[in-house]
Amino acid sequence: MAVKLFRYAMLPLLFQLVAGCSDNKPAADQPKSERIAEQPKVPAAEDARLIVVFGDSLYAGYQLEQGEGFAPELERALAARGIAARVHNAGVSGDTSAAGLQRLAFTLDGLDRRPDLVIVGLGGNDMLRGLKPEDTRQNLDAILTELDRRNIDAMLTGMLASRNLGKDYASRFDAIYPALATKYDIPLYPFFLEDVVGRRDLMLADGIHPNERGIDIIAGRVAPVVALDLGSTSYARRDGADLGRVQGARRARCG
Repeated sequence: MAVKLFRYAMLPLLFQLVAGCSDNKPAADQPKSERIAEQPKVPAAEDARLIVVFGDSLYAGYQLEQGEGFAPELERALAARGIAARVHNAGVSGDTSAAGLQRLAFTLDGLDRRPDLVIVGLGGNDMLRGLKPEDTRQNLDAILTELDRRNIDAMLTGMLASRNLGKDYASRFDAIYPALATKYDIPLYPFFLEDVVGRRDLMLADGIHPNERGIDIIAGRVAPVVALDLGSTSYARRDGADLGRVQGARRARCG
């Protein structure tokens, strides 16, 4: 109970953090059917890339219907622009970075083949519980080390610390993701909830997790970074993304 109260007490401060960190608003809320009406031809399924999204409840699709979570939305966002990918949902609600590290090998060994990319999104629960940033960094470092050992490409989606944890904690926590992205030379989407958290129309009633529309926006923004990592720069340009911003995602950092 104490942990739950702690999490909810942080929300207003997290919203203030996001508002001060981003000057951009989401793209116009165009119906999904209109955005993907003209789909280019997608390669045959047997040629599809295997992408694993390995994270917590933000990846798992918490309280969303099947087919509405991050994995299926990302798969659709890529397919709509001609990139064949099978996105495997390896998100587990409540997972900390330590829990993710413990189940990494089991998750990878249970796949039918080696993935082309693993997107790692852990650490939010560590922050909400006030766990030491140094421990979070160590766990994420170990996850990336194991992926590197297996010769699996990786990508990070980051999280930002609530400022009521103090400047020192926030600076230590926020530095985790860009530092690891630089160390392993991997892409980084700096803040998974950018321009979504704090908007009631894009969040569930708990104010913590995105609803279907929020996830749709997030997937649409993460997709160009994924596409670029997979070698499809033409997709990023055609999608109207700022290619410089996408390329800079390896080192970008809010604030």
